[in-house]
Amino acid sequence: MNYIIGAFKPPCDIFVTFADERTRKQVQIKKDNGKTVMVPAFQTLETIAGEVSIAPVPGKRLEHTGVKIELLGQIELYFDRGNFYDFTSIVRELDVPGEIYERKTYPFEFSTVEMPYESYNGTNVRLRYILKVTIGRNYVGSIVESRDFCVSD
Repeated sequence: MNYIIGAFKPPCDIFVTFADERTRKQVQIKKDNGKTVMVPAFQTLETIAGEVSIAPVPGKRLEHTGVKIELLGQIELYFDRGNFYDFTSIVRELDVPGEIYERKTYPFEFSTVEMPYESYNGTNVRLRYILKVTIGRNYVGSIVESRDFCVSD
């Protein structure tokens, strides 16, 4: 029966790190599950750079139709839960279709990104910025990992 538990586990781990994460100011935000986490704070027209690291399960290979990273600015209205309005969307292709056998790291950079609004989490609306990594796959669902960050003046 133990093999059933592993069937729903993703075939890889995805880590998104910012280039200056250790020295950058961190702010506290509330996640959907009610827990608070610390995320890096940026200002508009600032360069957002870092690395995406993909580590497949040891001994397995990960076939994919491409790896991409998106910088998204989203507005979510609480009465319309689950529907997002994207006001900023920039996509970078990190890898062409192929296979990953061992840990692979991809650098990314979004230079001088215009982020027109500050991050906000109110009673009726939430405005947030995220980096979303998508590993496209045939026949099975894509693997998606998101990393929040904050924008303030």
